[in-house]
Amino acid sequence: MKALILVGGFGTRLRPLTLSVPKPLVEFANKPMILHQIEALKAVGVTEVVLAINYQPEVMLTFLKEFETKVGIKITCSQETEPMGTAGPLALARDKLIDGSGEPFFVLNSDVISEYPFKEMIEFHKAHGGEASIMVTKVDEPSKYGVVVMEETTGQVDKFVEKPKLFVGNKINAGIYLLNPSVLDRIELRPTSIEKEVFPKIAAEKKLYAMVLPGFWMDIGQPRDYITGLRLYLDSLRKKASTKLATGPHIVGNVLVHESAKIGEGCLIGPDVAIGPGCVVEAGVRLSRCTVMRGVRIKKHACISSSIIGWHSTVGQWARVENMTILGEDVHVCDEIYSNGGVVLPHKEIKSSILKPEIVM
Repeated sequence: MKALILVGGFGTRLRPLTLSVPKPLVEFANKPMILHQIEALKAVGVTEVVLAINYQPEVMLTFLKEFETKVGIKITCSQETEPMGTAGPLALARDKLIDGSGEPFFVLNSDVISEYPFKEMIEFHKAHGGEASIMVTKVDEPSKYGVVVMEETTGQVDKFVEKPKLFVGNKINAGIYLLNPSVLDRIELRPTSIEKEVFPKIAAEKKLYAMVLPGFWMDIGQPRDYITGLRLYLDSLRKKASTKLATGPHIVGNVLVHESAKIGEGCLIGPDVAIGPGCVVEAGVRLSRCTVMRGVRIKKHACISSSIIGWHSTVGQWARVENMTILGEDVHVCDEIYSNGGVVLPHKEIKSSILKPEIVM
């Protein structure tokens, strides 16, 4: 089987992190976002992953070559010269996806994190005999999304309603599809949307089916959702493989600590924290709801909550970093500084406090 991952553009919503690496390579729970997907695909027998990409393909490829051997899966790129939307890339990668076997292929949005129930999806797809399957997830506020109206028992999709004013349902497209090769015949080679142009036509022919995603789902393409996604992911990890989570008197709730990280005396870490490789957390530090990326040093008695600390940054003694502060790569926050929602570009030194959310160039 094959799979196409829609990587797309510049990752502007996750800047300043994406100023250093392409978005799919930004770590989530100590592993590049896209690797979570690739490993789950490999586990259900996918042998080749095609990345649809229009930005920095060299960086992506160099990096993924090393994963090809590690994960044992073929990874290739299909490069767009102009943004092609969500369906155009399928037409562009047509020759890579069609191998004459007639087997369906997966299509994934690279920002989506979930438990990836691909095995169940394959069974669902074979059972209904339609042309395409999509995953849907239940949300509390469907008015912000495109809602999928479907037949509850069979999962047959009736129609899509974009940002409904009146309640039509609470299931939204989760960005995970399993498609028969014949779907490619419906897509022209031009910028086009699979959700707005392709799926409604298949639904009109009663050949589109939706499966409700079990477990959690999050689009982690922006900082607030990335932090929420980490909480959901660690919750799920607690249920499935709790031995991977840290334990000890200084740990509260779900915490992931890389084995090479060092944590000092008298710290309080958690809940919902990921600490990357080579990090040094000095004595008396308080961390909650945050991600600390590779090579970061957090000095004594600093306090960090609801924030992302980019690679090789330092946070000074008694500093307080909170409220969706995002530090890019190699940012240095001086001692006793307060950051309230500062978004700091790479290679900066912060010598005075950031009292309200702002971008520091």
